[in-house]
This record gives sequence, C-alpha cells and structure tokens, in this order.
Amino acid sequence: MRVREFPKKDLIDYKDVAGNATVERILTKAEKLKGLRIVHVNATSFGGGVAELLYTLVPLMRSVGIDAQWEVLEAPNDFFVITKKFHNMLQGAEIELTEKEWSYYLKVNEENAKKLNLDADVLIIHDPQPAAIPLYLDTKAKLVWRCHIDLSNPFKEFWRRFKELLAPYEKLLFHLEEYFPKEFSDKAVQFPPSIDPFSDKNKELNRSDIDSVIERFGIDKNKPLMTVVARFDPWKDLFSSIDVYRKVKEKIDVQLAIVSAMASDDPEGWIFFEKVLRYAGVDEDVKFLTNLIGVGSLEVNAIQRASTIGLHTATREGFGLVISEMMWKGNPVVARPAGGVKIQIDDGENGFLRWEVNDLADVSIELIKNENLKKEMGMKAKEKVRRDFLSTSHLERYIDVILSVIEK
Repeated sequence: MRVREFPKKDLIDYKDVAGNATVERILTKAEKLKGLRIVHVNATSFGGGVAELLYTLVPLMRSVGIDAQWEVLEAPNDFFVITKKFHNMLQGAEIELTEKEWSYYLKVNEENAKKLNLDADVLIIHDPQPAAIPLYLDTKAKLVWRCHIDLSNPFKEFWRRFKELLAPYEKLLFHLEEYFPKEFSDKAVQFPPSIDPFSDKNKELNRSDIDSVIERFGIDKNKPLMTVVARFDPWKDLFSSIDVYRKVKEKIDVQLAIVSAMASDDPEGWIFFEKVLRYAGVDEDVKFLTNLIGVGSLEVNAIQRASTIGLHTATREGFGLVISEMMWKGNPVVARPAGGVKIQIDDGENGFLRWEVNDLADVSIELIKNENLKKEMGMKAKEKVRRDFLSTSHLERYIDVILSVIEK
C-alpha cells in the first residue's frame, strides 16, 4: 500500500531555523541524487515515530530532486501480534516464538514483496516487520535496513535467527553506536532521528490556541503540569511516571498528562492502556489524552507547550523523539538515561537524568519550584534540538548514506 498524501515541504523553508549554510550544503550533496528512486517500507502509515518521520522525510527528499516513495505493509492483526514479540525480543525480552509464528511472518513478507511497488535504486526497510522482504525480491536495488529500536542486548536465541535476515543489506542504521551488532559493525551507521519544526506537532502556536486545547481536556492552566508522551508499552513504564507524579504531588499540587496514540501495528498497546488506567485510579489530576478522544498532533503540541516540565520513565528506549519534541518547546525533561535519551539530555544542563523514582521526583520538584532554572535549562534544551535533531540533519544523514551505497 502506497502512502499518497503528504504535507508540502521545501528544504528552502528551513533556512531560518537550520541556517543557510546547512541548507546550501544539503542541496549541493543532493545534486548527485537527482532522479534517483528511493522507496521506504514500514509497518504502518499512522501512529508511532517512524510514520511521523516519513511524513516529513519523503516530501523533503522530493524537494531536493529525489524520487522518494513510501510503501506500507499489508498485513492482518495476527501478523502485528507476532512482530510485537519481535520488537520485545530484540530489546531483550525472553519470549517463546513458535515455528508457526516464524513461518507466518515470512509468508506475510513474501506476499508483500509481490504486492508492493518496490522498484527502486535504493530500498530502505524500517524495523523488523518488513525486514524479510528482500529475501523474496529479484532486484538490483541497494538495500538499507533502518532500526528504530534498542538493539544493545537482544534475546540471543531469537537474534541468531533474525540476524540472518540482515545479510543482504549493505547498510544498517541505528540510533546509537552502542546498538551496533558486532557481526555487522562494518556496515552499521549511527543515525539518530529528528523532529520537524514545521509539523503540526512542533510548529509555533499562539497562547489562545494553547489555552483552548488544555481547557477542552480539563487541564488547569494555573496548576503545574508534568507531561509524559509515550505509547502504552511495557518498556515505557508508565507506572513509574505515575509514581513520580505521586511523589511530587506530596510536595506540590501538580497535574500529570499521559499523552499517547494507539497505533495500528501495536495490539499489545490496548492491554497496557487498561493496566495503566487502572493503576492511576480515579485521580482527577491524572489526564489520559489519546487519539481516542481527539488528541492529534496539534493537541500534543499545545499540551507540551502548556507543560511545566517533561517526564520520561522508559526503561528501554530506541531514541525517544518525544523528548526532542518537548525540548523544542523550551521545556527541560526529567528522564531515565535509557538508550537514545542520553544523547538528547545533557544531565544538569538542559534536563535531568535519573533512574530511581525518588530521584526523578526530587529533580522534578527542583525544576517546578525554581522558575529561573527551568527557563535556563529550557533555552539550552531548544538549542540542542536546533543543532542536532531537526529534519534537516536527518535528511542530510540519509543523503550521506545513499551516496555511500550508490558510489560503491
């Protein structure tokens, strides 16, 4: 299934936020790729960070002359139940996978290899769901696998099988060098993702629009707001977010917003949604704000801009773009130093990194009480994102990788 509707994007429009020199450098590199056909393949066109990245990346690639396309897997829910196991095992969970489930995974990949339009000069496959597609292709396309999850400590029994799928790829892209599998270190590339400063989720909003959104969802603008944006996933540990909030609540009258999108490729999310909901109980200051009640990108933007601080308690995190999104709004984030979180937050400079609930609560209280510290850290947080994690940096990283595979 091809994704056909894209927002209008032009690299030239990013000069004011990224700098003229950056834009000119990217345009010069892209000259060598004009007319080249690039096809991205992923699991879903909605929900989760990968889809959001591609909605910006594909039109930006087109704006510099690349023939960029985006194909989405066609698969029933049973397939995504299995690939959620893949996701968890690649992040270290020791789960049983049956031969029947493995065979079904391969079968769906084979079917998609025939269904999707994969005629390309460079084929970029995202994450485990479509990773087996190249096994069933007769193509001269250069193959790139983009991994968006923490692969630092995969379940060894599963990894022995899954890694065979990666043999045909010429480049493997990971958020961090610590995720590089030793077997593939020669073709692995550190490749952090990005946010789009002009997307509905990140663009500037006026105060009246922000107030309108938070009023609609029952948020008190006169009371400090801690916000965590995360999928309902065991690795996100939203139970700890609630625990941190409760510790802070003992000292300061605060609110907690738990903001999430229920993604079509994550059936497990519904189970954890119910568990977290029950854990929170009937506390009116804990707000569950999801797409199920009309929370879209603009609403997430407004809620983040209305927040006092960001909170992130994931125990495993491939990167955590939601942190850069919060930082871009000039808010410091208090988080666990898991995975890619560590390269976004500089502890004590633009936010705080702590593992334990009590420690996370302590630094949250410090930020909420000290307005000057919060503002100073917030300014540094925004500048860090401007320098390293905007769409322009992401586009340039892709151009560099594509150049490296076609020039071989």
